[in-house]
Amino acid sequence: MSTKLIVILAIALPAAFAAPCEGLSALSLPATTITKAEAVAAGAFTLPNLNAAQQEAFRGLPAFCRVAATIRPTSDSEIKIEVWMPAEGWNRKFMGVGNGGWSGAISYPALATALGRGYAVASTNTGHDGGDASFVPGHPEKLVDFAYRAVHEMTVKGKAVTEAFYGNAPARSYWNGCSSGGKQGLKEAQKFPRDYDGVIAGAPANYWTHLMAGDLWPAFVTLKDPAASLPPAKLAVLHKAALAACDKLDGVEDGLLENPAACRFDPAGVQCKGGAEESCLTAPQVESARKIYAGARNPRTGKQVFPGMAPGSELVWTALAGREPFGIPVSHFQHVVFNKPAWDFLTLDFDKDVALADKLDKDLIGATDPNLKDFFAHGGKLIVYHGWNDQLITPLNSLDYYNSVAEKLGGAAKIDDSFRLFMAPGMNHCSGGDGPSRFDTVSALEQWVEQGKAPERLVASHVAAGNQVDRSRPLCPYPQVARYAGTGSTDDAANFTCVRGK
Repeated sequence: MSTKLIVILAIALPAAFAAPCEGLSALSLPATTITKAEAVAAGAFTLPNLNAAQQEAFRGLPAFCRVAATIRPTSDSEIKIEVWMPAEGWNRKFMGVGNGGWSGAISYPALATALGRGYAVASTNTGHDGGDASFVPGHPEKLVDFAYRAVHEMTVKGKAVTEAFYGNAPARSYWNGCSSGGKQGLKEAQKFPRDYDGVIAGAPANYWTHLMAGDLWPAFVTLKDPAASLPPAKLAVLHKAALAACDKLDGVEDGLLENPAACRFDPAGVQCKGGAEESCLTAPQVESARKIYAGARNPRTGKQVFPGMAPGSELVWTALAGREPFGIPVSHFQHVVFNKPAWDFLTLDFDKDVALADKLDKDLIGATDPNLKDFFAHGGKLIVYHGWNDQLITPLNSLDYYNSVAEKLGGAAKIDDSFRLFMAPGMNHCSGGDGPSRFDTVSALEQWVEQGKAPERLVASHVAAGNQVDRSRPLCPYPQVARYAGTGSTDDAANFTCVRGK
């Protein structure tokens, strides 16, 4: 047989025959121990303590090779990763998937979703187990792992495992994450610009230290004085008034604010004229609402610490302005800033304590660097999306980051070929909510990177009971917004156009 024919046959062989899955247990990678390498039959994957619905979600998985590894780039590191690779039908691409919150777990549902699309996919526990920051005191290297090193190590080693299994390196690599996962994606683009060809960053928690303070602000203003609290019934009054003031701005009255940034709503309009009543807000409650819309500010300088919540999102304010503060930022100040597990959030100084948090972080966890020049230079594409009704990370944070990148790199027109931001009316944190919240960012990113077709709009769907789509709406690239064309159903995306927002 000629050498030329052997080469042709080698290229034509199915990629999964390059190396047996179990043989990857002997793979040698720097600072890495392979702890599991097993072939998983179609529909056979399971985890301990799954309920029937959770198990059903995994039952449709194809056969795949599952590799688990522990990476120790420092003596105090213990980064766990898993890499899943389709036994057949690999699309010759790699995907890293993100985490949420303090990110101490492998993201199995995200692995399953990407695997189902034909990807070789990797996830990490970011170097610790658990859902809070109690791992930080006494372990500065573990904090570095959480901040960025675990994701980069997972990416490098995940690609190496993929190449060893298939005999070919991935042709393209993509990141997909929301919340902390969105921050992780931006950090990759900023710090390791060649790790990924495209990044999807949903509701990114990238301004980390200021987000921690900003997320405590609603509880701070509503729990310090019982008279200032905003129970659900009062939030409903506020929400109704906000819709009445601004719902028609997009040309259709449908219970969604297309562009809350254009809404000029003063909660004083629902202040009680006499005594306290269920259908109005007291003066202290009006003041609380104003502060939540305005966001946290430095009491000494008046400078914005973190933006406030958007009009139209009032019904989900209970996540941050409920009976107790949100746990993620409390844990940050307890374990990262003060190393005092009993720290009381009501003592938070929005001047000195925020400055201390910034000083200690030194841009370690945060991902606010607007200079994406190196990422864009090699053809990297970035899609950021954010729900206007996000109850955990104000959507205005994503607008701030987009505008900072545009300013740094010469204006919005200069970054339009590389960075697009999509705001989703009525969508909550990462998904769900009153508005259409199902849309395909992965296909949009693939077409942009691989075909040069920039996403001009994303069609989002709202799913009602019975998994039936009852409304669709285009998500337009910022600063454009969807505007009703004037004819046809207002529940059909085809009857809306993208126009520049006011």
